[in-house]
Amino acid sequence: MRFGEDRLPHRGENLTTQLPPHSRILGTGHYLPPVVRTNADLERMVETSDAWIVERTGIRERRIAPDGTLTSDMATEAAKGALKIAGIEASALDMIIVGTVTPDVPMPATAVFVQQKLGAGACPAFDVSAACAGFLFAMSIADKFIATGQARYVLVVGVELLSRIIDWTDRTTCVLFGDGAGAAVLGPSGPREGDSAPRGVLSTSILTDGSLAKSLWIPAGGSAAPTTAETVEQRLHYVHMRGQDIFKVAVKNLQSACKDALDRAHMTHADIDWVCAHQANKRIIDLVVERLGVPPRKVLSNIDRVGNTSSASIPILLDERIRDGTVRAGDTVLMCALGAGISWGSAIVRV
Repeated sequence: MRFGEDRLPHRGENLTTQLPPHSRILGTGHYLPPVVRTNADLERMVETSDAWIVERTGIRERRIAPDGTLTSDMATEAAKGALKIAGIEASALDMIIVGTVTPDVPMPATAVFVQQKLGAGACPAFDVSAACAGFLFAMSIADKFIATGQARYVLVVGVELLSRIIDWTDRTTCVLFGDGAGAAVLGPSGPREGDSAPRGVLSTSILTDGSLAKSLWIPAGGSAAPTTAETVEQRLHYVHMRGQDIFKVAVKNLQSACKDALDRAHMTHADIDWVCAHQANKRIIDLVVERLGVPPRKVLSNIDRVGNTSSASIPILLDERIRDGTVRAGDTVLMCALGAGISWGSAIVRV
């Protein structure tokens, strides 16, 4: 079902005078590949154990895309679900933004192929590379375009095909990641007379600190280290991560970003119905919500069966919980994520 029935303006109407200054999620969708790779499977691939993985991450299994599946294929399937719920055609989209670090090709953007596969008309279509924070960065951009009246409907997708850039001989990274896609269609939030709690994107907070850029990166394949036989032999085209570096800053930065988003929305943690955090590590999520003072019953999770899907994590989890009735129209959701860059962000959304 669509989130509410507020009248949306027709093309040509002046959005800046007709609408309040925020966007709204009109529909969500997600896609998970059919192949399940369990911790037991990984025990046969690298030196690890189910108990070790679960204790340190909370992950029990993850999804892996079959050979021949492209990042844009998964993004398109998630987008179709979001468009259907929103009740609009792809031809009505004014912009397509894809958050990903695993594009189909280096050029052009994955969003271009999503545009083609959806049959959308000519509109800006581009990618955002903020790793695990990609969906929040993309949603923040979409919100600003809608709020200023420069766009009406914007498709935002978080999608990753991480199994293609993971070194499956490196137990520090291969146990963490999975494939998947999540999407949301954003549009203007229609006015509601006497409504003191308008639905929509109430605030966003996004930041990057490049001082730890090499703590989570792919060393080769770009202009700094073009592909050679040597870089391939040294496995420099896979994800390299210093986990302790990331863990140390994740809790502090996510807590700070969440408080910033709450302050911008003039809210406290008591106003939040749900926390929809990037599913990177259960210990990080637990520490962040504990420091925010949010009770565990308000924390959404699917990390045990999906793993870390980077930019796809938040939209997949949100769509699952909307579809199963956990998150309902009018609920207020706090979103947060941190990834490579180091980039992190948060958002307050009333669905």
